[in-house]
Amino acid sequence: MRLKKYIPKFVFKIYHHLLAFLGALIYGFPGKKIKVIGITGTNGKSTTANICFKILEEGGCKVAAMSSISFKIGNKEKVNDLKMTMPGRFKIQQFLREAVKEKCDYIIIEVTSEGIEQFRHKFIDFDVAIFTNLSKEHIESHGGFDNYKNAKGKFFDAVKGIHILNKDDPHFDYFNSFSANKKLTYSILNNADISAKNILTNQDFSEFEVDGVSFKTNLLGEFNICNLLAGIALGLSQGISLEKCKDGIKKVEGIPGRMQKIIEKPFSVFIDYAFTPNALEKVYKYLKPTIVILGSCGGGRDKWKRPVLGEIASKHAKYVIITNEDPYDEDPQKIIDEVASKVKNPIKIFDRREAINKALLLAKEGDIIVVTGKGSETCIMWENGRRENWNEKQIILEEFEKIKKGI
Repeated sequence: MRLKKYIPKFVFKIYHHLLAFLGALIYGFPGKKIKVIGITGTNGKSTTANICFKILEEGGCKVAAMSSISFKIGNKEKVNDLKMTMPGRFKIQQFLREAVKEKCDYIIIEVTSEGIEQFRHKFIDFDVAIFTNLSKEHIESHGGFDNYKNAKGKFFDAVKGIHILNKDDPHFDYFNSFSANKKLTYSILNNADISAKNILTNQDFSEFEVDGVSFKTNLLGEFNICNLLAGIALGLSQGISLEKCKDGIKKVEGIPGRMQKIIEKPFSVFIDYAFTPNALEKVYKYLKPTIVILGSCGGGRDKWKRPVLGEIASKHAKYVIITNEDPYDEDPQKIIDEVASKVKNPIKIFDRREAINKALLLAKEGDIIVVTGKGSETCIMWENGRRENWNEKQIILEEFEKIKKGI
């Protein structure tokens, strides 16, 4: 790894491009034999992928999906425990071949900025590119926000079929600047091809209308309505009616680890994958928590956001508990201290299970606890690649049972 800084960047580009070609060659260029939908953006990719999956299924199609949550072909699903939203070239090409072999009509792939920079999207004929939103993330690895945005732009420049774009995002004009055979826009704030009207959201469900058709879902928050609109736009672009889209959305259950309610009484506990300032702000504004648990990823990733995350949490919650998320090879206590640096009266607890227990003990009837950063992930990453098995939902329920029994 020390040699990396002495090797010219173009050498790495050649290396990654060659790997992409070899992966496609070995597996017979499967990305040219199936309709491929790519979803990119800072937040909402996995939720949007799940929505698109259900809508396409309702339209009579067999679908595969590769997301940060799972690898799914039809009814067969395997948890994604790779700690990578967009896996390496060989894994992607292998999965594409499996989808082709299983006679899938579509495959949905979450497309990341780092994956784009490493050409993981190459030699795949994407039919549709969906843009969810853009905010600061991966700034250090890309060398600035503009580089991060431009990496996303490379994907839209490469896809010439259909572009589906969030008109409410501040960076809409940039993504709209790329040419495509067809474009569809969606919005909850502006006039667009697919616009949500008569929006109602609470802590149990969300409702809205599109062109006079009423939709009701257990996905919570206006940001999830945006994700649903992206899915509806995809359905319409593929000839699926609004009514069929509605039927598909009815079958979208809560996305594991995304605004997922774990405990309802005597207080509420939600878990969410949110780990960016923008995502965290949206979750907190919607749920209005009393107690929050958060951390920040290690491995030198986006250190700038650690105090920002803590400051956002402090603004929205009475109690802010800071604990481990994925420290990797960094000093875990240092990460916790950096997140806590702009928090009033932070509660710093090294062990994540203990942090959860503390939040449950603090909670009073009617309070709302929000635990972020892990969602449905299956492990915590420590030094030298060490993995600690983790199931946030299960651990919350275990600690809740202990408290009820007075253990």
